[in-house]
Amino acid sequence: MRPYGKVSVRLGLGLVLSAVLGSEAAFAKVQVLPDAQLMVDGKTIKEHKRLLGQPVVKELLASFERAETAVQKEDLVALMAFYSPAYNYHGLKETDVRRVWGEVFMHYKAVESLHMLSDIKVRQVDSRLQAEVTCTGGLYGTEERTGNRITLDSWFREVHYLVKEDGVWRFLGNAGEAPAAAPFSAAPHHPLF
Repeated sequence: MRPYGKVSVRLGLGLVLSAVLGSEAAFAKVQVLPDAQLMVDGKTIKEHKRLLGQPVVKELLASFERAETAVQKEDLVALMAFYSPAYNYHGLKETDVRRVWGEVFMHYKAVESLHMLSDIKVRQVDSRLQAEVTCTGGLYGTEERTGNRITLDSWFREVHYLVKEDGVWRFLGNAGEAPAAAPFSAAPHHPLF
């Protein structure tokens, strides 16, 4: 990828977010897009108001909102409650994510994320509910050293996997081929959401 590739992707995402959300972007941290659909119990629900009224959607949104509140408060303990003990993304486990979030909070202030959910699929797997949530969004912060507001990460139609454990939805990881292991020094922000 050319050096300017990631900048153009981020700029493109910013333009998409502005077009979709308008001035709401600063206020709507977690939202279900108007054309989203939910697949649950063998049924597809496309009507937005009906979809938002579904208990599973309300629960998923509440989990993302609790995570966002923890991010804004830099509350690592509360934030880690969003992650399943079985979390695995490209070989990074729950302890790796804790370390990465600690580094993010050390180097950036006013950290926040944006999640726009488009497709939600819920299914029963081995007596547990699992969800595949397609999400577009980003992670933003102000650099401690320079005071500049930057995009730490952005994603477009990323599939997040969640599992319902102890009555709440927790993050398992994202879609995609995972290498056997990631180097210890790897600290990508991308697996955080």
